[in-house]
Amino acid sequence: MTDRSAPTEEGLQRNVYTVSELNLEARALLEDSFPRIWVEGEISNLARPSSGHIYFSLKDDRCQVRCAMFRMNNRRIDFTPEDGMQVLANGRVSLYPERGDFQLIVQFLEEAGAGALRRAFEALKQRLAEEGLFDEARKRDIPRLPRRIGVVTSPTGAALRDILSVLARRFPAIPVLVYPVPVQGAEAAPAIARMLDVACERGECDVLILARGGGSLEDLWAFNDESVARAVRRCRVPVVTGVGHEVDVTIADFAADRRAATPSAAAELVSPLASEWRRQMTTAVRRLERHARRRVGDERRLMSALARRLVHPRRRLYDLSQSLDALLARLTGAIREANSARRARLLAGDAGLRLCNPSRTVERHRSTWWQLAQRLRHAGARIPVERRARLAALARAMEAVSPARTLDRGYAIVTRSRDGTVVRHAADVALGEDIDTRLADGRLRSTVTKRR
Repeated sequence: MTDRSAPTEEGLQRNVYTVSELNLEARALLEDSFPRIWVEGEISNLARPSSGHIYFSLKDDRCQVRCAMFRMNNRRIDFTPEDGMQVLANGRVSLYPERGDFQLIVQFLEEAGAGALRRAFEALKQRLAEEGLFDEARKRDIPRLPRRIGVVTSPTGAALRDILSVLARRFPAIPVLVYPVPVQGAEAAPAIARMLDVACERGECDVLILARGGGSLEDLWAFNDESVARAVRRCRVPVVTGVGHEVDVTIADFAADRRAATPSAAAELVSPLASEWRRQMTTAVRRLERHARRRVGDERRLMSALARRLVHPRRRLYDLSQSLDALLARLTGAIREANSARRARLLAGDAGLRLCNPSRTVERHRSTWWQLAQRLRHAGARIPVERRARLAALARAMEAVSPARTLDRGYAIVTRSRDGTVVRHAADVALGEDIDTRLADGRLRSTVTKRR
């Protein structure tokens, strides 16, 4: 907020908001204070501009609130909102700052009746999930080739016809046992739970399909009953659900060992493909035949090898004699190669000794000494010249700063006769004291008679 503090007549400070600042602060306060909420009411003043957004009001018998549902969210609703329709809206509280309108930003919308069922569905789902009824660790594997398949569904429904058609097409040799139950109405849930217990007790099937065709949420509500979910979970036979269409999900689906999108998909899930099994059986038979032929061939070759090992002793002696001759030839060749290797090493050693002859070393050192002597003679001739030139330069430099040069210009050096100290000031000598004066070409001794 911009600091617009202004003093009052009493000298106190007060904060002054612009309208924009007030609306923005109010919107932030509303959005931070309210989580996402559900609101039930009747639609009125519905508007659909070309932007694709939906604007309407939700009202009850006393109040109303403005609502906005943006295009990215209204694509997810499965009905057409109209004025007068009772709906359940989920969203967040906000404020439209340009007009200062309090409003609800709707993110999900459903019809009120379905909304009540949906809330009950979510509550039961959460409670059973917290109990661990849906844990993946409790799920059982579906048998690859069941001996018999059980179907728990209505005997007159289209779901059963679809399942039988798929099973007959995929693996007609597997028998199917139908457990008839109602799949809609108040008596459906208890009947389904009871029939699952019966199928479990009889143990006639290796896998069960619990199925029905599509319908509204109310039509499928028997499969959202807690008793059905618990019966599915306590059944010792693996249960596959195929309830409704692909978008329909029930509590029984979460409790089942596997969930299929449709009854036909459930039938495909529990039944192997006969052609695939035939192909696998053919492959296995061919592999078995190849293995048998290979094993017979190995045994035949082993018998032939054993037969060849049964030879006459004279033949064995001939073979051993030939082996001895071969070993003798190899030994002779090895001795010859060893002698050749020793001769080569001796020649290499002789060449190395020749390279290490002391006369060669002496000659190399003599050459080195001669080079060093030459360098020493050159250095002996060069260094005195350089030193002499450097000394002359130093002498010239000392002569330039010598006191004798100063005396040549008419200056003199005065010292006390008694101790030879230099006199710099007239007050340094007493009257009657002897002093020596050094000139450029001699010295003078004087007696001080007067100081100025």
